[in-house]
Amino acid sequence: MKICVTSNGPTMDASVDPRFGRCQYFVFVDSETMEHEAMPNPGIGASSGAGIQAAQTVVDKGVGVVITGQVGPNAIQTLGAANISIVTGASGTVSDAIEQYKSGRLQAAPAASGAPAVGMPATGMPGAGMGRGMGRGGGRGGGRGMGGGMGRGMGMGLGASVAPTPPIPPLPAQTIDEEIQALESQIKDIKAKLEELNK
Repeated sequence: MKICVTSNGPTMDASVDPRFGRCQYFVFVDSETMEHEAMPNPGIGASSGAGIQAAQTVVDKGVGVVITGQVGPNAIQTLGAANISIVTGASGTVSDAIEQYKSGRLQAAPAASGAPAVGMPATGMPGAGMGRGMGRGGGRGGGRGMGGGMGRGMGMGLGASVAPTPPIPPLPAQTIDEEIQALESQIKDIKAKLEELNK
């Protein structure tokens, strides 16, 4: 399996770079033979979308696992769409990070198992159903489906034991640009697959 480690240098002795989108280098390591190659991160100087560019570089290299520090939501979506596991928490050198991963001391980041949807959060108010009801009724929990709740319905709804989801802060403009680029990239990939299937 090919593993990508974000690094401050092009060698196995270089330290792990905790940044994904703006890391200095990617070091690609074959986990069986420990043969490796390094390449400078082509997106390090990007004014926006560095995470998506970095993720696309890694996807193009056929990587199965990325070992890094932090990964933004758009890069997570791009890597997740390619079924690449994201591992965080490594320290030391690239060699150390590979050894930590192979010995089971590093685990895949929870967000990597299902890329989070960036957009409107589901607030999940207790007893309120999934929709935002319009009106004044003293309802009993609104509807159970998507929408349809009349009134605020804080009473006897099924969701009474569900903890509210914390609100997601608004996305900065740079993140929105990255999301747009990720979606455009996904659309391009889908169109290419459709053309391939129609041949």
